[in-house]
Amino acid sequence: MTLNNEYQMRLVEIGRLADALERHKSDMTEAAAHDAGFPVKITSIEVDLSVQYLRTMQEEIPLITNGQPYGTVAAIFPYDAPAVMLARLGGSALLTGNRLRFSFSSHTPRTAEVLKNICNVFESFEPVTGQDNREFGLGCIENSEIRVLFISGASAVGEVYRRRHRSFDKLFFAGPGGMPAAIVLKDADVKAAGRFISRRAFINGGQYCTTLKKAYIHSSLYPALRAQILNHVEQMKVGNPFDPETLIGPIRVERTRRILQNALDQCPQARLITGKIDGEIVYPLVLETESASIPDLELFGPFLLLKPFEDLYQATSELLQTRYGFLLAFFGLPPEAIKKKFYTYFGMVHDNPDFTFTPLRLPFGGKNASGWIIERRGDDWIERDGAFQYSRELVRSLS
Repeated sequence: MTLNNEYQMRLVEIGRLADALERHKSDMTEAAAHDAGFPVKITSIEVDLSVQYLRTMQEEIPLITNGQPYGTVAAIFPYDAPAVMLARLGGSALLTGNRLRFSFSSHTPRTAEVLKNICNVFESFEPVTGQDNREFGLGCIENSEIRVLFISGASAVGEVYRRRHRSFDKLFFAGPGGMPAAIVLKDADVKAAGRFISRRAFINGGQYCTTLKKAYIHSSLYPALRAQILNHVEQMKVGNPFDPETLIGPIRVERTRRILQNALDQCPQARLITGKIDGEIVYPLVLETESASIPDLELFGPFLLLKPFEDLYQATSELLQTRYGFLLAFFGLPPEAIKKKFYTYFGMVHDNPDFTFTPLRLPFGGKNASGWIIERRGDDWIERDGAFQYSRELVRSLS
């Protein structure tokens, strides 16, 4: 593909951002370990993935060639994976010719300072530190230059901004994942399913919105898959985040620990197989149940509830009862009618996946209470949901 000078210049800036992230990788890992207890091993991989993503941004140019930038985009970064957020949103802002103004979680002050130092040299970036996120959000509402706003958090947070959506041309809410699920059909590859479920439930202490929180497993595979998951969990090193072998560091965010304890309290019919909460150290919590009543929680942290099932249609019905149409992974070959329901109800659906970290170029976002986009179309407003790609969303369509 032949690039015009404008895109070539933008790609040079994106390359500079990738270089800066790479240079500051050790600073990022140390800051994340201090801030939230994230293992240096995990943050290091996050930075590597972010750098790789930025260095391949040319792939996204076809998504934006028929659009024009909004002007100024604003965002409140979550406390998990801020380097990934900077790569996705910052890289897309650079590629599309938008300015980016952003603040950070109050849980990550050291990380905020590192990213601020990285971003201060970029004219189109405006990192904001030392400001309460409510104050930052109110400032975005009152600032007519900000045309697009990205926010994330609990459902109540989304409703606050929904009421003020007319302040923007486009408002994104990446809501809670709820309890992202996996379902394992009777024809599934047990090893592949066990490997993925174990990784995706407990990576970074389950502190990504995309980590699994429950797994429905066909009863014929349940004993073998249960044993495999527990075997993986037993091998996970928990503790010192600066130890390069640690996979789950201390859960330093008190709210996350309270959410985990509440989840245990809300599942009285489930049996705790392994794991415990010991102050800031949370050993992977694995529970099992046969009850049809699984609470519909906004859950974060290292928690996985296992449930055997006989009837695929009944299991599917239970999965679709959630308010949070965020993410579902399935293993095996479901009937087309069931598969269609999966894709209709959930924003992100993984078909027999095999990865540890979610590829950054996959579309992101949920449906129902797990996310929405409100967008101005002339004098009207439309609301839509489903997974989106950042670059595509940061340009106005000219058609």
